[in-house]
Amino acid sequence: MNLTEAFQAFKLLSQDQELLSSQIAAFLTAIHLPVVVDPSHAAGQRDLVPSLAKGGIAVGADGLIIEVHPEPERALSDGAQSLTPPMFSQLMKELHSVAEAVGRKL
Repeated sequence: MNLTEAFQAFKLLSQDQELLSSQIAAFLTAIHLPVVVDPSHAAGQRDLVPSLAKGGIAVGADGLIIEVHPEPERALSDGAQSLTPPMFSQLMKELHSVAEAVGRKL
């Protein structure tokens, strides 16, 4: 399966409202490509970023893209979804616990 075929198959699978996240994770693992989750853009608001990041690690994501800014309210873009450095530090501690719980390392 090449990347284009994998993307088309994933698009079809993700349209099914009954599809479980574990099935999506299994599919992404089957295509043998790294999976990077972007909880900042997926959430669009900082209070949802930690939960999405933890979920990504729990289902096997290979990486995360998390926006961090010292003063999100003054950011030129994406401030609403940016974590502050202390928030990011706390999230990283929590992500280590999630990874350990599912037998993974960060």
